[in-house]
Amino acid sequence: MDTGTHVVMGIALGGLASLDPAVVSNHMTESVLIGTIVGSQIPDIDTVLKLRNNAVYIRNHRGITHSIPAVILWPLVILAVVYPFFPDANLLHLWLWTFFAVFLHVFVDIFNAYGTQALRPFSSKWVALGIINTFDPFIFAIHVVGIILWIAGANPGYTFLAVYAVVASYYIFRTLAQRSIRQKVLKLVPNATEIIIAPTLRFNQWRIAITNPQQFFVGRGVNNQIIILDQFNRVPVPDTPVLDAAKKDKNLSAFLSFSPVYRWEVDEFDDAYEVRFIDLRYRSNNRYPFVAVVQLDQDLNIINSYTGWIFSEEKLRKKLDVIPG
Repeated sequence: MDTGTHVVMGIALGGLASLDPAVVSNHMTESVLIGTIVGSQIPDIDTVLKLRNNAVYIRNHRGITHSIPAVILWPLVILAVVYPFFPDANLLHLWLWTFFAVFLHVFVDIFNAYGTQALRPFSSKWVALGIINTFDPFIFAIHVVGIILWIAGANPGYTFLAVYAVVASYYIFRTLAQRSIRQKVLKLVPNATEIIIAPTLRFNQWRIAITNPQQFFVGRGVNNQIIILDQFNRVPVPDTPVLDAAKKDKNLSAFLSFSPVYRWEVDEFDDAYEVRFIDLRYRSNNRYPFVAVVQLDQDLNIINSYTGWIFSEEKLRKKLDVIPG
C-alpha cells in the first residue's frame, strides 16, 4: 500500500489496541500507538534505495525488508528504541501490537499488483495477488473516518473493530470480483498460459495482461466485461550478440528480474544500437510507461541505460545522456 494508507493503518491499530486489557490497565496507549505507527511504516525503509538508482530499487524494494526474518526482527528493533522511554509498559503486549503492525503491513502489500518477497528466505518469488490497488480510496477513507470518530469521542477499540470488519469484507468482495474477471478472460482466451489482473484506482476497472503460446493480449476489465486493447505476437528473446551484451546491463537485468510479461525491440543506428524492453502490465493513455532501455556502441559496449517509468519519449531522451543519431 502507499505510505498514507500505512500511516492511517498504524493509527487504527493503536486505537484497536485499546481493547487489550493489558494496554489499558498499564496506561500503554502512547507507547503502543508509537509502536503501531512505526511498525506500519518500517518495512518500507528500503524506499531510500531509490536515492541510489532505479535498478537497485526495483531489485530490492519490498524484498528482504518484507521477508519472514524481517517481520520477526523489525518489532524487536522498534522495541529496543521505544521501550526505554516507557519502562513501565508491558513488554510482551507492546511487542505483540508492534509485531501485528509490521505483519499487517507486509500482509496487505501482498494484495497489490507489485507484491512482495514475503516468503524469503524460503522462496524469492514475488507474491502479488493483484486484488487491491497500491492506493485504494475506500480503504484509506474508511480509516480516516474511523480516526475522525475517535477524535470526536467514539470508543477507538470498537470503532476500528468495525472498520476492520468492513475492510475484511471489502477484501473478500474484491477477491470475488477479480475471480469473475479471470473466468471471463479464460472464456475469451481459453489457451491462456498466464493471466495477470491488476486493480486500478477505479473500482470497476482492472488492467489485464494475457499470455498464450503464440501471443500477448493487453486489455481492461470494465464493469465485469473484457476489452482487448492490444495484441502482440510472442517472439522469444533470441541469443544475439547485441541482446546478450544488453542483458549484462544492471538496469535491464533489474527489469527482467521484476517483469514477467514484456515485449522487446532492437533499433540499429549508424553508430549505435538501442535495445528496449517494455512491460505490458501497465498500459496507460495508450502507452506502456514501464521500460528498460540500453544503448550500445558498434563494439557492443554499453553507452547508457535506464529503467523505470517514462510517460513520453522526450523524457526518456533526457534520462539517456547519449542519443543515437
